[in-house]
Amino acid sequence: MISAAIVGGTGYTGIELIRLLSAHPEVSIDLLTSRSEAGTRADEIFPSLRGISDIVFSDLGDETLSTLQQCDVVFFATPHGVAMKQAEALTQAGVKVIDLAADFRLQSLADFEHWYQQPHACPELLKTAVYGLTELNRDKLANALIVGNPGCYPTTAILGLKPIIKAQNQQALRLIEARIVIDAKSGVSGAGRQASIALNYAETTDNFKAYGVTGHRHLPEIEQGIAQLLDSQFTQRVRFLPHLIPMIRGMFSSIHMELTEAGKDIDWQQEFETNYAKEAFIDVMPSGIYPDTRSVRASNRLRIAVHQDNDRAELTVLVVQDNLVKGAAGQAVQNMNVMFGIDETLGLNCAPIVP
Repeated sequence: MISAAIVGGTGYTGIELIRLLSAHPEVSIDLLTSRSEAGTRADEIFPSLRGISDIVFSDLGDETLSTLQQCDVVFFATPHGVAMKQAEALTQAGVKVIDLAADFRLQSLADFEHWYQQPHACPELLKTAVYGLTELNRDKLANALIVGNPGCYPTTAILGLKPIIKAQNQQALRLIEARIVIDAKSGVSGAGRQASIALNYAETTDNFKAYGVTGHRHLPEIEQGIAQLLDSQFTQRVRFLPHLIPMIRGMFSSIHMELTEAGKDIDWQQEFETNYAKEAFIDVMPSGIYPDTRSVRASNRLRIAVHQDNDRAELTVLVVQDNLVKGAAGQAVQNMNVMFGIDETLGLNCAPIVP
């Protein structure tokens, strides 16, 4: 059994990790930490865990840190800035670290400090971190000690763009114009489990709004994904605009591009189907069929639809996922499976919940 610990298990990604790992046939959750809930059983805070897990929250003190170093893998479901303060000691002890926050996503220290308003605590360790987008980084993940789990929006954007950037690189020819517009929406759980007037029921219900209009911290992560992970030979200019929609979980990203003359000659439906034919958790919808967020609810599946309009020289890619699963905890478990050399789908084959 893989001995796992979850640091910061009282948030929505934390509860998703408990739910998924409790059903994983090769994982034992041996430590769960929370400073505010130390000594409390997890199923007292989350009744959904009754009969599933009887684990008790521990404080993150010196004794707990010693216990963490005896685990095989530690998941950090904490605010930005926490994992990087503990990661060095853990990796030196041979523990694998998966951070669901942003501490190990951005390789640019300047970008990290600008968008997260703090200096990086371990820049040398950051250089060794693997970006945990499983479908694109399996080889590196297999030997990784520390993984930066991708942001939810960048997961949809980078996977939605991968077949296009790959085709451009292979042909060494622009198939889409430089401008990419990503119009993205997320349920309120993406903001975390916190008390906030902007997130209470009266504010979010029967309402729809944009945020991060002047700039959002997931933009540099998307740009890094295009330039480095997808190794784009061409410069792309991304306009990313997220929105908050009145539902609990779910994410829908619409990616709009303008096709070049060469791009019109490509059958993009076929390109996407070919690229993702062997991916267990990526479903390319049949031509003319478009996904909705409930078709992936509570699952690790990501669904993609492609609409090509050569008369208008337009290509639209529609991507949906559950922001808490494929966009967070599920992808972290998927990464863990690869890191330990076990079946990538273990613990993640649950069907979406409908209605």
